[in-house]
Amino acid sequence: MKNNFFFKNKFSNIYKKPTRLSEVTSQILYGEKFKILLKNKNWIKIKCSFDNYVGYIKNEKYKASHNPSHKVYILKASIFNKANKKTKNFLPFASKISIIRENKNFIEFEKNRWLRKNDIKNINHKENDFVKLFKLFLKTKYVWGGKTFSGIDCSALLQLFYYYNKSFYPRDTKDQIKYSKKNIKRNKFKKGDIIFWKGHVAICLNTKKLIHAYGPEKKVLIMPITETINRIEKTAKLSVKKISSIRY
Repeated sequence: MKNNFFFKNKFSNIYKKPTRLSEVTSQILYGEKFKILLKNKNWIKIKCSFDNYVGYIKNEKYKASHNPSHKVYILKASIFNKANKKTKNFLPFASKISIIRENKNFIEFEKNRWLRKNDIKNINHKENDFVKLFKLFLKTKYVWGGKTFSGIDCSALLQLFYYYNKSFYPRDTKDQIKYSKKNIKRNKFKKGDIIFWKGHVAICLNTKKLIHAYGPEKKVLIMPITETINRIEKTAKLSVKKISSIRY
């Protein structure tokens, strides 16, 4: 039996164990492909196809077929139930959708669920301007395990750039450090440098500034590189573990 399914809700927490009291380890986005490892009435244990991430989600809102033609290109795309009537729901950045029909300014991706054409791109669209994508999440609150407009953590911010561009990259910082084999030795940082600490990651926007989802400040923000390194060393007793660079 074919074991590929696609998540068909706006997004959902992925839990470490099959209970809402368990730790949230990540999230799954609309249109994301996964395999089912275990299943009962209320929960399914899944393995995400993009990064092989394993965890539990509620046993609901998924389908066996989905042929996405487009993806969300903004932080949160408003869902309309008619072409001009906005709901209180959104699809997060990088959600993968298929178009049922369209008019001048909107597309229908499910029955009576519409998005603005300006909020989506073709599924094969590549965005090499990582600064532009990371800045979408500025001021988004820091949430452990999050990867959407409702909250995001440091490793998800980096991974989403690769997910959008359909290029593999691990979910957790510890795995990202191992996967990023290049360890750059330099005194001056450059645009695109990835700075790893144990349990944390940030990306350099230029020679002076970096962006990260920073727990102590409870949000995504831009900070001076040197000041950040010194602060983390002072407050968390952590020194830089590795410096790599974004590959695209």
